[in-house]
Amino acid sequence: MDVAGPALDVPAAALAASLYCPSSIANATQPVILLVPGTDTIPSVDYDWDYELAFTENHMPWCAVTLPYSATGDIQTAGEYLVNAIRTMYATSGRKLHVLGWSQGGMVPRWALRFWPDTRNMIDDLVSLDASNHGTIDSELSNSQAPADWQQAANAHFIAALNSYTETFAGINYTQIFSYDDEIVVPNSAVDSSSSLSVGPGKIANVAVQQICPNDTSDHLAMGTYDAVGYALAIDAFAKGIAATADIPLTVCAETYQPAVVPAQFPANYSAFLQYTTSDENHAPSTSAEPTAAPYVYTQ
Repeated sequence: MDVAGPALDVPAAALAASLYCPSSIANATQPVILLVPGTDTIPSVDYDWDYELAFTENHMPWCAVTLPYSATGDIQTAGEYLVNAIRTMYATSGRKLHVLGWSQGGMVPRWALRFWPDTRNMIDDLVSLDASNHGTIDSELSNSQAPADWQQAANAHFIAALNSYTETFAGINYTQIFSYDDEIVVPNSAVDSSSSLSVGPGKIANVAVQQICPNDTSDHLAMGTYDAVGYALAIDAFAKGIAATADIPLTVCAETYQPAVVPAQFPANYSAFLQYTTSDENHAPSTSAEPTAAPYVYTQ
């Protein structure tokens, strides 16, 4: 479908400045990966010591998008940044993209796909780590929180709109990777997974890391930064369309970190990541209610 969807309200200069590609992706010879950060963070603290390094070492081209207020503002606005990033990368590279996101970053690309139909023909694989696809009951517990927290509550109007009509679209491969030990996006158990997708014509794989390594205890933050099983599943998905548990060697269960994470540097890198996610720097002010739905939003 080539329908463009609603006009973007964010100034073009701001959209352009949010997308970073370390090298030219013009006429790429393989799909370029778009990295999308989670709530409370930015690519330079989330991915620059793990996924970005791994992709670079493996000659896998990538770009990263920075979302407003460290991804704590109105996710409807963040969705416009995704639309711009997808369109820009598709036009520049001349081919469909791979997308990798953690937490909100695994979910917000679906907002772009939902309301900007032209982007559906621009993405090949959407791989998500502990994505808040159906929200979390944790975000229902506070009366004052950032806009993105309100919108990621399981009972949020945003989540209802996101998953209305269909959860997936034809021609896109969806791999949803999650952990039973996720303490932020809950529930994410063996019988009830907020991250999982099931509706629509897209090709879907929902995989818990414990299906491969039963003793994996990775929490929400580990899944987005250093979990070796999640990384192996993501790479498998990019190589084959969707990930399959049978493709992952059990030797990965003995690996403490994903490739490119340097053990000696891990304490400092992870500490900086934690410090950023728990600070109020560059984060949106708390509000007393969920942001009002944009005029284009509908749930049919």
